[in-house]
Amino acid sequence: MIKIAIDAMGGDFGPEPIIEGVVQALEEKTFLPILVGDKTEILSLLPQYYLDKVQIVESSDVVSMSDQATNALKRKDSSIYKAVELVRNKEAQAVVSAGHSGATMTLATLRIGRLPHISKPALATLMPSITNVKTLVLDVGAVTDCTPQNLYEFGAMGEAYAQKILDVASPKVGLLSNGSEDSKGNALTKEAFSLLKELDGFVGNVEGRDIFNGSVNVVVCDGFTGNILLKTSEGVVSTIFTLMRQHIRKSLPAKIGALLMKKKVFGNMKKQVDYAEYGGAPLLGINGCAIISHGSSNAKAIKNAIFQAIRYTNSDVNTTIEELLSSNK
Repeated sequence: MIKIAIDAMGGDFGPEPIIEGVVQALEEKTFLPILVGDKTEILSLLPQYYLDKVQIVESSDVVSMSDQATNALKRKDSSIYKAVELVRNKEAQAVVSAGHSGATMTLATLRIGRLPHISKPALATLMPSITNVKTLVLDVGAVTDCTPQNLYEFGAMGEAYAQKILDVASPKVGLLSNGSEDSKGNALTKEAFSLLKELDGFVGNVEGRDIFNGSVNVVVCDGFTGNILLKTSEGVVSTIFTLMRQHIRKSLPAKIGALLMKKKVFGNMKKQVDYAEYGGAPLLGINGCAIISHGSSNAKAIKNAIFQAIRYTNSDVNTTIEELLSSNK
């Protein structure tokens, strides 16, 4: 049975939505959650029926969002440190945390370790597109200062993830640039371009709009650019929905139309852009599985993060990453 270590204390709203998400996941899939945190608090939130369906690892410390990420290495009794150690010690196959993302990435990288041939891990996220398959973007925040080699490795990891997790047989990989022509880009992307040509799925430079039009399955960028892209996209989505609500309230015909479209149109649109639908971002390139969820994750997001961890563990994505990088050495 797959064992998932879960940081029960991480997140903006404490353990309640995390425990609820675990319960929802247990109702749909068979796995063993290992909840790490304050045992008394966890037991107070866990329904009696699920007591024999989970393991609890006691932890008396929590890394808060305001703490320095590097300090997490010294906080050996923190919930995230102990959760990561379970994966390091092969007592769990994956870790899920909605806590301090920097701490989770630091601990996962240094304690679990990187895959051979990976110099830096990458945080990947799914972006909505006009096709049925979402676009994988990486890196979105793990490595702000990248080398061309880093971007090449990100491309290989993204290609493997798209194949094994998104079920895209021949994924198209693009390099984010300021134009689609081969000559476009800065010093970093121009050098990375020549390395990425070794990947079968590489199609060249892509622009920001290509993330959402479905022309590629994977978009590669450095973590600084990717993080700005991610947060800008979140802001745009929030602004569009706010403007729609404002204009709908001002017009009676618009109110009637919105009511008619509420479930099928607006409901589907919200589902496409809701982070809770996929639960979290995988940290690709580590010798295991770490899913990093949004700090404000609700129960649904935690449930889906767990499902993502289970699917990742059941796949051979890490083996595929290694095969891709080894064959292109």
